[in-house]
Amino acid sequence: MSATVSRAARPSPVPHNTPRARRRGTWSWLRGTAITIVTLVFALPIVWMFAAAFKTNVQVTDPSVGLWFKPTLDNFRSIVEAGQIVRSMGNSLLVGLVSTVLSAVIAVPAAWAVGRFTMHRTGSLILVARIVPAISLLVPWYYLFARMGLVGSYTVLVLSHMFVSVPLIMWIMISFFAGLPVELEEAARTDGLSAFGAFWRISLPLAAPGTATASLLAFVFSWNNFMFALVFADDRTQTVPVTLFNFISYASTDWGGLMAAATLITVPVVLAAVLGQKYLVAGLTSGATKG
Repeated sequence: MSATVSRAARPSPVPHNTPRARRRGTWSWLRGTAITIVTLVFALPIVWMFAAAFKTNVQVTDPSVGLWFKPTLDNFRSIVEAGQIVRSMGNSLLVGLVSTVLSAVIAVPAAWAVGRFTMHRTGSLILVARIVPAISLLVPWYYLFARMGLVGSYTVLVLSHMFVSVPLIMWIMISFFAGLPVELEEAARTDGLSAFGAFWRISLPLAAPGTATASLLAFVFSWNNFMFALVFADDRTQTVPVTLFNFISYASTDWGGLMAAATLITVPVVLAAVLGQKYLVAGLTSGATKG
């Protein structure tokens, strides 16, 4: 009898020649077309950058040279031999990793406390920190760090990046922790764990996708940040966005070297996004619902 009920409960397939089926097919075609157009709009500049990295400066500025040309590695060879791009990538990697790790160490427990104990005022302050433009703080920061002798050091870059990374990670993780079942922590507290012990052993492992998502976004911000490095860094601590800016001069622009350097600095971020795609998607979707 149950098998009969289950068979009867199955919806009958919609015929292909009905108006409903035709509307569904039209909507699917329009959606696929829109996705294709949006993908091309965003992908074409990246494809052009990658292709221009293997062109000479004459070919880059020649509109008649499209995607069919004889590639050359001279641009990559020249920027690697110069050494500045390699050193800058090392600086960006160091500053990005240190600032992201320190920000996560501070922001994740703070986000758990705000999300679990419903500290609404603290959440509002975090939102204000996200809204305040960092450029408005550059002058007082520069005066303060100059008096402390930190301008031109890695410390000032890490601290300035943490000003943005800490609120960013907290803002993502608050909703994530709020969506975790509180009964799990209550059961751990019943077994004798403290509040922080329940966070460390129960909530933090469950929040791994969200932590990975927030940390990846914070690292991407640090990797791409130009303003802080332009003001606070020197030739020794210069990061990759400032190095890219150096390819542009008043008289001319080394388009081939610029595109080659841009390709090199894009690869680590793309690899990080591809390798962490599982955690990225899980983190962005898990914090969207509560309960």
